[in-house]
Amino acid sequence: MKVSTVVHSIRRLYTIDPKREGLGVIADAAVAISDGKVQWVGPSDQAPDCPQRIDATGLVCLPGLIDPHTHAVWAGSRADEFAARLAGANYADILEAGGGILSTVKATRLATQSILRSHLTARLHHMRTRGVATVEVKSGYGLSPATELAMLKAADPKGMGMGVVRTFLGAHTIPKEFRHKRGAYVDQIIDEQLPLCAPHADFVDVYCDRGAFDLDESIAILSAGKALGLRVRAHAEQISHTGIAEAAAKLGATALDHLERIDDAGIAAMAKAGTVAVLLPGAQLYLRDTPPPVAALREAGVPMAIGTDLNPGSSPVHDLWTAATLACLTQGLTMDEAILGITRHAATALGLPNAGWIGVGSVADLALFAPPPGEPATTESLLQHMGRQGAQTMLISGAHT
Repeated sequence: MKVSTVVHSIRRLYTIDPKREGLGVIADAAVAISDGKVQWVGPSDQAPDCPQRIDATGLVCLPGLIDPHTHAVWAGSRADEFAARLAGANYADILEAGGGILSTVKATRLATQSILRSHLTARLHHMRTRGVATVEVKSGYGLSPATELAMLKAADPKGMGMGVVRTFLGAHTIPKEFRHKRGAYVDQIIDEQLPLCAPHADFVDVYCDRGAFDLDESIAILSAGKALGLRVRAHAEQISHTGIAEAAAKLGATALDHLERIDDAGIAAMAKAGTVAVLLPGAQLYLRDTPPPVAALREAGVPMAIGTDLNPGSSPVHDLWTAATLACLTQGLTMDEAILGITRHAATALGLPNAGWIGVGSVADLALFAPPPGEPATTESLLQHMGRQGAQTMLISGAHT
């Protein structure tokens, strides 16, 4: 067995390996890695010999965390919008008045690709210090061929030191210059933006909701992206029920996001298609919204992932652990579901079968955490203490260095 690094004396290893029971916990464990892959997992006293050994005494180990939904490329600020919402304005009203996404579009269009990448790099570096190894990053603040392409190029994973999955979201909202020419903008997305941007993206996404795109427009855009080889996902059933969850699942959507107002037909379609529900408690909290029907999703067997939805307006949440804790507190997930939501189920939402778990052949991303003082080395302790997980965090990202 070829081994380059052994991480040993792990107090409690959560493998999240689907071949193991529950979260696949091993006490006093070790992991051997080489060439970006895990080669061996087992008791620490049986670890293979290796010149590079990392002592993880007292630490909790998880697969490198995965954030399956962010809008982490943007320029400008929306602090004034936050103040407006605190004063009683709602998200749809702000958007329809030309604020919200459109104010970020204006600032992002004025920024260079270099500035956009600099901002993104800083945001991803912070995530990495919290144990995140892979992040999904969307476009959607350009709403023009040139700026959508610049956003996706700014999110090029080369040199990031972590995994980046890119999503084309030219269908985020209708730009100001097309406000009275909706059909022309949909045509531009399908005929110009998608062909230009598809080589730099992994997914196509659409925001199907009041004030954005209707069901027919959304299906047309997702179908065009799928025809270009992109995986399908959608912002679904957030502000109002549109039917996009059922329709996108029938298109083979890998994941659907938000889902606060999904109905039984949408849930059934997701379960049949194996589509992952990506829950975004940060947006729910900031928008003072109701939670998605977690119990119904659970009963139907729909896998649930958790994302930060990091963006400058409706979810300026930079910490995936915080999102996981909020999912327990505000959406009713169990602690085990929350851990699965930021590891294996998040990987499934991004089409990454070898990430989000630790076992022979998995990606060699290990996140090591010190529990809070006096607390046991468990995921329960990490989830309970919001904002504490960055202390003594080590991310061994063998697959992305």
